[in-house]
Amino acid sequence: MRVFPATVTPDGRRIVGARALRGLVDGFVSVLLASYLSDAGFSPFQVSAIVTGTLLGSAVLTLGIGLMGYGIHRRTLLLISCGLMCATGLGFVTITAFWPLLLVAIVGTMNPSSGDVSVFLPVEQALLAEAAEDHDRTALFARYNLGGLFAAAVGSLSVGAPLALGVALGATRVDAQRWSFLVYAVVAVALLWLYLGLRSEQQAGRGASSPLRESRSIVFRLSALFSLDSFGGGFVVQSLLTLWLFERFDLSVEVAGAIFFVAGLLSALSQLAAPRLAARIGLVNTMVFTHLPANGLLMAAAFMPNAYLAVGCLLTRMLFSSMDVPARQSYTMSVVPPAERAAAASVTNVPRSLAAALAPLGAGAMLEATSFGWPLIVGGAIKATYDILLWLQGDAAPRIAFALDERTPRVIAAVTAGAALALAGTLTQA
Repeated sequence: MRVFPATVTPDGRRIVGARALRGLVDGFVSVLLASYLSDAGFSPFQVSAIVTGTLLGSAVLTLGIGLMGYGIHRRTLLLISCGLMCATGLGFVTITAFWPLLLVAIVGTMNPSSGDVSVFLPVEQALLAEAAEDHDRTALFARYNLGGLFAAAVGSLSVGAPLALGVALGATRVDAQRWSFLVYAVVAVALLWLYLGLRSEQQAGRGASSPLRESRSIVFRLSALFSLDSFGGGFVVQSLLTLWLFERFDLSVEVAGAIFFVAGLLSALSQLAAPRLAARIGLVNTMVFTHLPANGLLMAAAFMPNAYLAVGCLLTRMLFSSMDVPARQSYTMSVVPPAERAAAASVTNVPRSLAAALAPLGAGAMLEATSFGWPLIVGGAIKATYDILLWLQGDAAPRIAFALDERTPRVIAAVTAGAALALAGTLTQA
């Protein structure tokens, strides 16, 4: 089997390589972040506030890149993002107080999840959509996600290495973890070198008088549904799952890193099956019929009496939970004109990031009240509701009937209100 589809350009290969590098460091810091902040004396609520800050900041930056940067060369946008990423890593190394660190989290690029919530995302996806012929697009997006997820797994596994080195050199455990954020800054420099080699000099929205003109309606409809899924996912971003494993089962950061290494591998390998499955049963069915079992396993993990069973549920979940991603990305890029792809990637991903950013504070409050896995139950239930809505409004054909009817906003509002009531009930019982 080819590593890349036959029609992929050199730029496409560089972008996949850049995604893998970002995945490596994202997997590293997503485990390191919760461990470091907890050992530094921050409460679960403060940890979740910093996680929320990273998600909110990434969402605002991503929206700005997509909607206001459409007249700027795409490579220039990526180089600016590398500079901001380097500054973020250095900020976490040098700042130890909560409020300044929260500010760095908001204005920086740090990603607390194993997935891609990133300022790089809209530009990379727009370039990737033009880096292969149409019939190879979904397969190329699968490689893009595979590289990121596999590298994130390696990053999660390697989180204990700089910690062990720092302690061996005489540093305290907290200081060793804090200096480990230098890895994040160093990877930003490596990304800068990769992006400098891009051959495309296209502007993000060349020829467009506005960032979204022809595709505004369909992009906004897609955003509404995707945001519900992301809101549920915000309760279980990797940093918070790490925190839950610490609180519930007293696992070490090294063990958590190994767990998420295996989880990342399983998620990465599942990406290879997504294009073939979508070709057989359709994009909607691929997204729904793989997501529902994954969300059931996520909720089941909360009830497990020991770490072995809980981790077993979480790892089995990862076999299915990411198979929808290349189908979603490929479809979004296919329904908008090339000049509007960066803006479309922003507008479909930013509401997802904002929706995800609303959840960690609630999850942190739940974990501060009790070590029981309420965030897993609430997050899994919301994501399952999204799956059912998507299936009811789609059909078995690959064309994806995503059109929202008048009931959908009411259902989404009801699910959001239900999550708020679950949080209130948990805190009241505590």
